[in-house]
Amino acid sequence: HYDFWQNRVRASVLADCAADLLIYGEGENTILEIAALLQKGVPVHKLKAIRGTCYMAAADENLPNEVQQALEQEKCETDKVLVLPSCEEVTASKRKFAQAFMLQYRQQDPFWGRTVIQPHGKRLLVQNPPRLPMTTEEMDRVYGLGYTGTWHPSYLQKGGVPALDEVKFSITSHRGCFGSCAFCSITFHQGRIIRSRSKASIVSEVEAMAANPDFKGYIHDIGGPTANFRKPACKKQATHGSCKNRECMFPEPCKNLQTDHGEYLEILKAARNVPGVKKVFIRSGVRYDFLLRDTNSQFFNELCENHISGQLKVAPEHVSKRVLRLMRKPGPEVYEAFRQKYEAWNQKKDRKQYLVPYFISGHPGSTLQDAVELAVYMKKTGFVPDQVQQFYPTPGTIATCMYYTGIHPETGEEVYVPKSKKEMAMQRALLQFYKPGNHALVKEALRLTKNEELIGFLLSPRSERPAVQTKKKERGKRNDIKKAGKGKTVHRKTTSLH
Repeated sequence: HYDFWQNRVRASVLADCAADLLIYGEGENTILEIAALLQKGVPVHKLKAIRGTCYMAAADENLPNEVQQALEQEKCETDKVLVLPSCEEVTASKRKFAQAFMLQYRQQDPFWGRTVIQPHGKRLLVQNPPRLPMTTEEMDRVYGLGYTGTWHPSYLQKGGVPALDEVKFSITSHRGCFGSCAFCSITFHQGRIIRSRSKASIVSEVEAMAANPDFKGYIHDIGGPTANFRKPACKKQATHGSCKNRECMFPEPCKNLQTDHGEYLEILKAARNVPGVKKVFIRSGVRYDFLLRDTNSQFFNELCENHISGQLKVAPEHVSKRVLRLMRKPGPEVYEAFRQKYEAWNQKKDRKQYLVPYFISGHPGSTLQDAVELAVYMKKTGFVPDQVQQFYPTPGTIATCMYYTGIHPETGEEVYVPKSKKEMAMQRALLQFYKPGNHALVKEALRLTKNEELIGFLLSPRSERPAVQTKKKERGKRNDIKKAGKGKTVHRKTTSLH
């Protein structure tokens, strides 16, 4: 994998440590299987056929038959085994790195993924196929265990862990995501096949939260990697896996997608009706392109009516069609359709609810001109973000492979990658063009792209603050001073919506 901090390709973590096994993906059943075998007296060095594990082996070691046969016949590819370019090859060649990455990426399906081997010097790294998805019953059992719901006692003397506040009253309803965004590694550690908890299991957790003395009546989230991906993308996935060399949502949503939100809606309604619950929010992100394909508007209406805490967060990521295709995201017209539908609903209902889109600066393929295009779009639509995301290379993503190699691993085509600190800073500054501290970088970027005529447009004074910030300001005023009895006032500390 490519290590951004060291700016070099590193060997597998197993090659750098003394571990016998590495567990990847959904690990609960893998741990139980390993524990049962160890309890029976099976030596750890003989545990070589467990799904969801990797191990290092000597080339002359007694390996599983299908692995041994592939090596003896010097075949790089069989029905059950795939041999990648070696660690040494991918370290020396960026094109080999891209090739090896994509070969491995395409084997992360538990139904048809093969054993993957990569030579590391005189040893072999062997990755067994992914674990089969947990059943709903197994998911319910895992999430029904007696978790404390708080930080480890070792943090008590330090005042606890403040970050827990955002997730303490949030609920995981499912795992997996078939969105397959280029900058996301969920394909490797949760997979594309959705597996869900039952309605009864989720409601039971809501009831337990409602009985917590710290509970104030608000469930912060019921969702997963993508909140409204509640069930497998199609009926076939649950028993046959995801399609080979084909994505569910990209470049166009598959015609076989199950877009009904009915079950998720039932769960949200049941959670709202638990005594002590005032509000159930959805904060883990909604795929608006998936939502728009649902011919029934009931979920959209319920979402806007009952499950938004003043702001709905979505992730269009960019507006450049070329960059969006590299991200594996839908075109800007899809987000624009959703934005207009959302704003029309709030206008009709006279609701002050705001859309908060996430955008990424510096993603592979994004030029300075693309960043200018995004800045102009944000100015025209009146959205000024408090925060933006700057692309950060993390192992296990197509985008990181493009960042390191400058090659698209699926097509082999060259990809422009902004890497200089100066350009990265300019691309980020363009997304926050309104900040005085960014004006010099914005002007320089506009001159370099021959867009000087936009300097006055982007940097002109604003007559009013953007809607999201106005909403926060008004709410802050309301909470700062509360009337308490006979003309007295009580000052309260406000908290950010973020």
